[in-house]
Amino acid sequence: MINRVTPFQIQPGQPLPQTTNSNPISEPKTSFSEILKQSINEVNTAQNESDKMTDALASGKNVELHDVMISAEKASVMMVTAIEVRNKAIEAYQEMMRMQV
Repeated sequence: MINRVTPFQIQPGQPLPQTTNSNPISEPKTSFSEILKQSINEVNTAQNESDKMTDALASGKNVELHDVMISAEKASVMMVTAIEVRNKAIEAYQEMMRMQV
């Protein structure tokens, strides 16, 4: 829990209040590139799963149509989200390149 500190609670020369960490085990930090790789792998897995289910339905195996449609829609939403994240990252990069230093 984060303790709130307002400027009116701190007196000049008084040390700042210390926050306590209720979780003594430090969690490993994950880099942005690792999160990005993991997300791309999840999108790829969803696409492969959708392809397998579609092939199974087309070949007449015992697969429910609604399960195939759900996996296809899930893969589609994940792909659209990945594309939008890519577009925003490119847009942010282009905006930084236009900045004057």
